[in-house]
Formats: sequence, C-alpha cells, structure tokens
Amino acid sequence: MPVTPFPAPRSLTTTPGGAALDAPVHVTADPDLPPQGYRLRTGPEGVTVDHRDALGLRYALGTLDQLRAGHDYTATGYDISDHPDFPVRGFLLDISRDRVPTRRTLARWIEILALARFTQLELYGEHTYAFRDHRDVWQDASPLTADDLRWLDARCAAAGIELVANQNTFGHMERFLRHPRHAHRAENPEGFERGGAHRPPSTLQPTDDNAAFATALVAEAAREVRSRRLNIGADEPFELGRGRSAERVAEQGVGEVYFSFVTRLMAPWLEAGYTVEFWADVFAGHPELMDRVPPGAVPVVWQYDGPRLLSEVIDGDTPEARTWQRLGADLDNLREGFRSRGKLLSEAGVPFWVAPGASNWNSLLGRIDNAVDNMLDAAETGRENAAQGFLLTSWGDHGHWDAPSVAYGPVVFGGAVSWSLEANRDLDIAAVLDDHVLLDEARLTGGVLMRLGRVHRDLGVPLLNASPIARALFPDPAVPLPALPAPEALDRVAVTLAACRDDLAAADPAAADGDVVRRELHHAVALAQFALNVLRARAAATADAGSVPDADAIDPATARRLLRRIEPLLAEQRACWLLRSRPGGLDDSIRELDRLRHQLTAAAHA
Repeated sequence: MPVTPFPAPRSLTTTPGGAALDAPVHVTADPDLPPQGYRLRTGPEGVTVDHRDALGLRYALGTLDQLRAGHDYTATGYDISDHPDFPVRGFLLDISRDRVPTRRTLARWIEILALARFTQLELYGEHTYAFRDHRDVWQDASPLTADDLRWLDARCAAAGIELVANQNTFGHMERFLRHPRHAHRAENPEGFERGGAHRPPSTLQPTDDNAAFATALVAEAAREVRSRRLNIGADEPFELGRGRSAERVAEQGVGEVYFSFVTRLMAPWLEAGYTVEFWADVFAGHPELMDRVPPGAVPVVWQYDGPRLLSEVIDGDTPEARTWQRLGADLDNLREGFRSRGKLLSEAGVPFWVAPGASNWNSLLGRIDNAVDNMLDAAETGRENAAQGFLLTSWGDHGHWDAPSVAYGPVVFGGAVSWSLEANRDLDIAAVLDDHVLLDEARLTGGVLMRLGRVHRDLGVPLLNASPIARALFPDPAVPLPALPAPEALDRVAVTLAACRDDLAAADPAAADGDVVRRELHHAVALAQFALNVLRARAAATADAGSVPDADAIDPATARRLLRRIEPLLAEQRACWLLRSRPGGLDDSIRELDRLRHQLTAAAHA
C-alpha cells in the first residue's frame, strides 16, 4: 500500500514501479519553487529532488526516508510537490510555571518539532534563566544557563530549527517583584484585586528605568543564540493604570501608555536589525494603535479556545461566561476568535502571526478537540489574512501538572496544519503518534492520548481555558466550577479512564521515552480518577446537583479517604516530574494542590 508521508503533502501521485533502495538521489536547486518547497520523484529511473533552499532539501529528504520505510517502496513510484502555508512555524514552551526541562527532554522536543516541520522554538521565560545579577530570583528554579542555551541553539540549528530568545518584559513579572530589591519597580507594590482575590504585584511600572531593566534581561538570553529574532512578550499588565501610572493613564489613556512602553522595549532591538515579536493584546481594545507598529515588529495574536467551545459558553450566557466577564475578559472579542484582530491587522498592512494553544494546561489530560478547533481557526484566519507566522503555545498554568506527552498530539497536528492546512485538516493524530512519534507497534498509545484528551467534553461542563478535572484539583475562587458533572457523566468518564489504563498496560511504545510516556500517563489517569472522586464527593454533599458546594461540605469520612490518597499521588507526581524536568519548581508546582488539601482537611475535621 502506498505511503502517505507526514505531514501530508499538498500534491502526491503514485504510479506502478518504484526506485531501488540504493538508487542515487539527483538533487537540483530550483529558484522558481516557493520558499521551503520541493518536488520529489521516485521510479525505475531513480530519485530526483528539486528544492528551493536548504529547508526544502531537508524536508524532501525526510519525506524520502518515510517513503523508503514503506514495504512497497520499490514497487511504487511517487511524485510529490510540497511547500508551506506559513513561512514561520513555531512552538512556544512555557518553562516558568514551573517545569524547566532537562536537556534530554529538550532534545526529545527537537526531534518531534523537526518531524512536524517546525522552524522555530521559543522557551517562554520569566525567572528561569540564570541572569548574572539576579541569583536571588532564580536560585531555587534550576534555571537554564548560558551553556544550556548555546547547547540548545546548536541542537536546533542541526535540526533546521531557529532558537528564539523569549523573555517577558511587562506583565507576569511577579517572580522578580516579590523580592524586596525589585519591589520599587512594581506598578502596584501592594498587589491588586482580580476576580475577588488579592494578587501579588506582577506588572512593571512603565518607566524608562524599568524599560532598561527589562531590556537587559532580554539581552542576557539573546546574546547566547544566533537568531536575529526575539520575543519580548509584554502581555497582560493587569495593574496598569491602577497604581503608580494611574494619573498618566487618566491623562493619556491606557492604550497609549501601554504601547508607548512597549515601543520603548522594542526600539533598541529594531535599531539593531532584529525582528521583535510581542503579544497583540492591546489591539483588541485600541485598534487605532495598529498604525503605529514600527517596521520589524510583529504583533502575535493569541487565542486559546476554539470557535465551537466559545460559542457554547458565550452565546449561552453561561455562568462560566459571566465569571470571565467579572475577570475583565472581552467576551465579544474572544467570540470572534482570530478573525477580528487578524482582519484589522491585515487591512492596516501590519504583518502579524497567529498563536493558538495546545490546550494541555489547566487540563491534566489535555483538551485535544479544543486544540484542534483552535488550530484550525488560527490556520484558516492566518491564510485568509496573509499571516506570516503560526506560533503554537504550550503554557504551564497551575504548575504544569500535565505530562509533556499530553502536548505531543497538538504539536504534530499544529505542525501539519501550519505546513499545509488543506492536506492535513483531517489528520489521524493517533496514527501519527503511534507510527512516527511513539513507535507503538501495538498502536494503542496514540489512541489513549486522544481519548484522554476528550474526557473534558464527556464531563458535560464546558469551560474556557480549563477542564473540570483541573478545576477539581486546583480550585480557584476567582474561577469556580460553574456546575457539577452529572453522575452518569462521571460514570462514563470512569469507564474511559479504566479502559485507557488497560490499554497503556498493553501498549508497546519503542521510542526512547516510551516507558516514560506510559508511566506519566498511568499517573495522569490516577490523578484524573482522584479528581472524579472529589467531584462525586461534592455532588453527594448537596441535594442540588446544579450547584457547587464548598469542599468542606463533603462528609468527614469521605474527606479522610480522599486525604489518604493524596500523598501517594504526590510521590508519583514527583517521580514522574524528575524523569523529564529539573527539580527547581517542583515544590512550587506541588503546592498548587494545597488549596484542595486544606479544604479536605477542614471537611475531615468538621
């Protein structure tokens, strides 16, 4: 049977009669092909490759390797023409909340990214780089060092991937601002209120001194890599205008103050010839600022829920939607997905990128259907509006409890649809995982990942940016679970989890991390089963299944049983973490379970 390589090419035809396995490969550079494009032909006369550039040749030879692996290679001739939809196809991995990957884990990511034809890797940073003058900030984080970045830059270059420095510079600076010597940099040193909860200071005051401070952080990482592109983040300065900049914001407007500071952050890099990525949050509420984006700056439009879920939650005026409104979310803008901002930027003539999410965070098991819908929306909008880049993001909210392998499926799908949307929109993700990533001859592990990734839907409580399982384990008073899953939904999910556990026992992934994948997914299933028991206990504590009682309403005997299960689960969480990640950050991540533990302890002694 003819082979369909991964990613599926935009044009493939076969004929009887193939090339010999040892047939010479005749290679020709063709400047008329699209960038990164190639044409590959095999047959009785041999193998020819026409390519535009070095990446086109790399992708052609990778495709040829996949064809040769097919048992009928010598009996089938192939004619393949291919080139990408998006010139830049990037993956962003959060290493600041709280997982810092080991070198072995980073090397594994490079293998998968190269397979999926990503051209760029970014490691999202806050405090997890060993900045020369800030040991007090990173000393407990097991940070990446300059040697680590140089090593990773070399590994990426060898795989046809560009390592791009990424350092946040405006919001999300709480890991610096918590230290007394940096407290004076905060917009609001006393912290702020959001969603009914007090939050520690997280936003830099927009001053010249803070711009120089943030630029120096970026420079320390950027000088260790060869790329002339970098990402300054600059997203979600929640306190802006609510503290020291309040008077200035009242006079000039929050959009003006925000963008003035961001352009100061970009200026030295643009003058030095860099391309500078920054998050495009500001344009949702201030489209008039689009005309001021300087040449060389690239706004990146992010959106992490797909159109189907957004419609279900927002159009229904659900309690979940009202919660996000209270947090300040612009639901009208969210409902439009990528389209509103993408169209506005395109019409303004501003080059931009789209940034969907892998939907692994706040989920434990992933949300694969949402990830697929989100990436399709990004790819469709990006193509319609001539976006030059597609940046798939994998965040670590609530301590990155999800296993790294939970993001494998979204990564192969994101690479495929950013390469060629129409050829790959119906990609069999499970088959790609089993055949190319995990090498599972039993063809079970990929299916397990897909089924686990749909559990959040089976629970019947649609949430934005989260799964009910994660909300059960990491209760947040600012974003409460709006309703409890019905008993029959809990029963269905319990059956799914048990079946996935059985399939993992029979799976046989031969990849170098195959045993790690099996162990971490076994543990993820156990954590999810524990979360189901927490949800059942809450349901039993109220006669009204449509409301969510306080956890301390759980009867004491049940609370004690749940508490006894926590320590073994935490021990295995620590063990699985250390198979992939450095020890720094582990204690912070484990503490994310403290709120649930305290609630259960209170219930146990009621």
